[in-house]
Amino acid sequence: MASSGKPKRSSATRAGLLSHVRAQISTVVKRGARVRVGVSGGVDSIVLLDLLARLAPRMGFELEALHVDHQLSANSRAWARFCRQACTSLGVPCRVARVRIARSNSIERAARDARYAALLATRADYVALAHNADDQAETVLLQLFRGSGVRGLAAMPLVREIAAQGRGRGATIVRPLIGTARAEIERYARRRGLAWIEDESNLDTRYTRNWLRREVLPVIAQRVPGYRDVLVRAAFNAAEAAELTDELARIDLERTRANGGVSAGALRHLTFARAKNVLRHVIAERGWRTPDSARLSEALRQALAARRDARVSVDLGSCELKRHGDSIHLVEAAEASREDLFVTWRGERELALPALDGVLRMTRGRGRGLSAVRLAHAPVTIRRRRGGERLQPDPRRPRRTVKNLLQEAGMPHWERERLPFIYCGETLACVPGIGVDHRFRAQPSEPGIEPVWTVRSARRVPT
Repeated sequence: MASSGKPKRSSATRAGLLSHVRAQISTVVKRGARVRVGVSGGVDSIVLLDLLARLAPRMGFELEALHVDHQLSANSRAWARFCRQACTSLGVPCRVARVRIARSNSIERAARDARYAALLATRADYVALAHNADDQAETVLLQLFRGSGVRGLAAMPLVREIAAQGRGRGATIVRPLIGTARAEIERYARRRGLAWIEDESNLDTRYTRNWLRREVLPVIAQRVPGYRDVLVRAAFNAAEAAELTDELARIDLERTRANGGVSAGALRHLTFARAKNVLRHVIAERGWRTPDSARLSEALRQALAARRDARVSVDLGSCELKRHGDSIHLVEAAEASREDLFVTWRGERELALPALDGVLRMTRGRGRGLSAVRLAHAPVTIRRRRGGERLQPDPRRPRRTVKNLLQEAGMPHWERERLPFIYCGETLACVPGIGVDHRFRAQPSEPGIEPVWTVRSARRVPT
């Protein structure tokens, strides 16, 4: 994941907002691309919808709209109808996505995460959002209050690349209005005779952003009328600093990569700040939420101080820091519950196993993997590791515990808990990455089924 792009400094007021937005996206959005615009019904998104609808035929891109209904207001269905009507009047296809928001400590964050997930669950090449210069100034202050570093203070860039996650495609987020003041957006809406809606939650000053917007910033404006431009400029400066720290992290990462992770020994030769910068870069690159500085520092300290044979596991929120031998790994936090797993295989080529966070592919062939004839003698089930299981891949050696086989294979301990165990009846027949019990192995030229286990980190574990 990377972010870039500084809004062009030309004045939207002098050039006209249409020309300004065209200049903002002309080097970003390619002809023939699919652009999805997020439409909330507020003045910012309605203006962006209108601008992009005017620009689409001139610039040759395909435009569609998405309204995300958070179902938090009694008016949400009326807002969805309004957005559909606004899009229909402009000839823009519109889809409504209804999401459920988990009641948590931060409804704002939960709503934002659900909104972004809906917007990015698309085959569009670009997702256009209507954040403006006022939003940017507010975000800088909010990040300051959170004690954010330069990446957080960079706030919202004009362009942000989102890497593909799982089976989904990546996308490019573009914010054509990020350098435009809200007052100018409202003037455009009035000149064009546009209608928009007001979300009553925007008046609720219990939310920090609303408190800033309605009570704090008007006071600041009396003393520092140009505060908005100052804070937007500060965000640009922070973005440049973040680019430099990312560049340094990429250089250090190339020098410290080891065994699919990062070498603890190599990190020890860096200053602590540079070592932490490497981990922070990897977390951001994979699209996970960056933990606070103190939490990341403690995780790194534990990983560097631990003995080589120690088992280190530190929860960082959206990911976990693990250590295996000399290698430090960052893995996605387990989302699945630890309930027992019992799935019957009925000949499918592919089995998704969310509880183990991966996909089991059963590839048919000859003379490899499991004997199709032997598997026909009893039901085949996929189960979770329970402990104490034994397997005999080599008929010349005694049955051994799977635990010893896993240790011998050098498999990291956190991956061991995510392996599917394949049973025929009540007999363990195969553990991908370890082997097939010799009694179930396909003979030469015999029809065989080769299990291949793929975890979400895309590491393939064949038999």
